Amino acid sequence: MYALADCNNFFVSCERVFRPDLWDKPVLVLSGNDGCVVSRSNEVKALGIKMGTPLYQIKDLVEKHHIACFSSNFSLYGDLSSRVMSLLRNHTTRFEQYSIDEGFITIDHIPPKERKTYCEHIVREIYQGTGIPISMGIAPSKTLCKVASKYAKKFKGYHGACIIDSEGKRLKALEKFEIGDVWGIGRSANAKLTALGITTALQFTQLPESKVRTIFHMPGVLTWRELNGTDCIDTSELVSKQSITTSRTFANAITSLPLMEQQLANFCDNCARKLRMQHSVCSQVIVFAVTSRFRTDIEQCQIVETVNLPVPTSDTRELLAYILASFRPLFREGVQFKKAGVVFTHIEPESAVVADLFDERNRTRDKVLQRTIDNIRNKIGNDSLILGTQLPPKSEQGKSVYKTDHKSPLYTTDISQVLTIKL
Repeated sequence: MYALADCNNFFVSCERVFRPDLWDKPVLVLSGNDGCVVSRSNEVKALGIKMGTPLYQIKDLVEKHHIACFSSNFSLYGDLSSRVMSLLRNHTTRFEQYSIDEGFITIDHIPPKERKTYCEHIVREIYQGTGIPISMGIAPSKTLCKVASKYAKKFKGYHGACIIDSEGKRLKALEKFEIGDVWGIGRSANAKLTALGITTALQFTQLPESKVRTIFHMPGVLTWRELNGTDCIDTSELVSKQSITTSRTFANAITSLPLMEQQLANFCDNCARKLRMQHSVCSQVIVFAVTSRFRTDIEQCQIVETVNLPVPTSDTRELLAYILASFRPLFREGVQFKKAGVVFTHIEPESAVVADLFDERNRTRDKVLQRTIDNIRNKIGNDSLILGTQLPPKSEQGKSVYKTDHKSPLYTTDISQVLTIKL
């Protein structure tokens, strides 16, 4: 039996932890450069503001309803996520973090009649320990857990925890659950099912498996089985990404190579850390930079360069060397580049790499050095140790490149920004 812990409106909840004056007020969090809405409080949802809506389109609503707006503060969100997940780990022998605000725990050690009460206790404990409200879905499969957690989040009568532990509860839950809201059913799959007259999860489960196989690839079949109560999805495999991307749209266009290299170094570092976290390596890197296609008054330019690595790696220094060596000859000084990014592809487990007899790098030494750097950063902070090419944290250049007019303090990760109380 699984229980999924899902943080409610996570980014918004993180901002509210240190702003209790906003607990019942409309709050939203914006994407990079304060562009679009990426997290909404229930009060904002009630106003009809959709996820992904550009800020400039809702300025009147923001002013009219006094909506509190925040720039994304990922240092804060990441730290509070770690605290939530740490508390969850105390309640299980097997924990799987699926995303920054979701984690699965197994609760087979809890007697069946006590599971809902036990999860309600976890909900209260995490709120008291972190200030983050969560909802829990309990079910025999992870997809059904997702369904249950949505009901727990939507209806207060569940007291934060909804359980699907019988056939009757499963049928009732799926009967009113829209097929487009099912975990694993994307837009394309939703369109195919809607064309067949299937609008609810229950209708989908009533299809013969042979029919499902003709419509979808294996992931769709696994979703069908999960909704029918069979546990068959391994989230550890889902978390291992087949491509990793970091890209940004700049508030002010970049026209100089040194500043662009600093951005690419930050992107490379971010991708490489994610690569190492899932114990993978990559053998191909794509680096790109483009001007704004909406600016017809400036010179247009698009750089897209693919680099094939001789030996798969996750070492930040090695990856950055390849990226910069391929990018520098293509960069044109003075051109106003509005967006850039780095993509890691051809990803495979690090255990599957075959050593190259003619490899000139001392990979054992590189691995030890990279592990040491990661350990230092994990203990002190990601910005405590950076490559010389990277953009220094809190630099004036960084402030000019990215727009974060509504960013909250780093309450939990910067001693100089710790919350102070005046008595």
